[in-house]
Amino acid sequence: MNKRTAILHANCQGRPLAARLLASTEFARNFSPRVYLNYTREEIPEAEISACGLFLYQFLGPEWGGLSSAALLSRLPADCVSLCIPNMFFRGPWPLWSGAPGFDYRDVLLDQLLDMGLPRRDILHVYLSTPLARKFDLDALLAETVARETERQSHTPVRYLDFVLEHWRKRPLFLSVNHPGPELLQLAAAGILRQLGLAPPAPELLPEAGALGEGYADFELPVHPQAAAFYGLTYGGDGSAFNVYGKARIAAQYAAAYVDCRLAGENDFISYLHLV
Repeated sequence: MNKRTAILHANCQGRPLAARLLASTEFARNFSPRVYLNYTREEIPEAEISACGLFLYQFLGPEWGGLSSAALLSRLPADCVSLCIPNMFFRGPWPLWSGAPGFDYRDVLLDQLLDMGLPRRDILHVYLSTPLARKFDLDALLAETVARETERQSHTPVRYLDFVLEHWRKRPLFLSVNHPGPELLQLAAAGILRQLGLAPPAPELLPEAGALGEGYADFELPVHPQAAAFYGLTYGGDGSAFNVYGKARIAAQYAAAYVDCRLAGENDFISYLHLV
């Protein structure tokens, strides 16, 4: 049987998701996946579009122009099957995360304290000791990320948010705000296969839990111990260590590295974390 091209137009979740789809013998027999990164605006060659038998895409609105979902769907062959897939994001354990540009893994409170010009020692003391619930409406921040994810999920028939809300306090489901872990990736892959009417993979064919690909699983965003306590998490409490590019770091050590990097005038926090 000739395999048809399956295009995954997705963010960093695309490659580990493709690996889990390929664990389905039926999927692997019928399709050869190609992953194109949407957030880098990677162009999909016309030859790939013409050969596409399955188009799996994370929804992108009209502001993406020629790479918007509507624009790409209009270019597909008439017999191509298309399916909008999850684009999972959850700020729950990290209420202080910010997507502001200019620095990796922005933290709202650390940035506020740094911008005040406080000494390093005072910044870290306030960050780790000030009751977060007095300074931030943590319930509202959780409701905000749930609302955002509800809107994201509305574009795909593959459901995952109820699972996240049921289990995120019991165990870490995300490595960082936009990197779902193996359990969620497998949930999404199973949902996609179900929507396509394809057989799920045999358990022994699934990738190892840590096999998420270089640049994906080598960073766990540390959880502030007060956030862990407020939300009743079973992880992230005082002394909990996280994998930060191969080094085990607790939240206090990670915060210290963040402050030192910014005080040094460096913007590439990822490279800094690899070095220190």
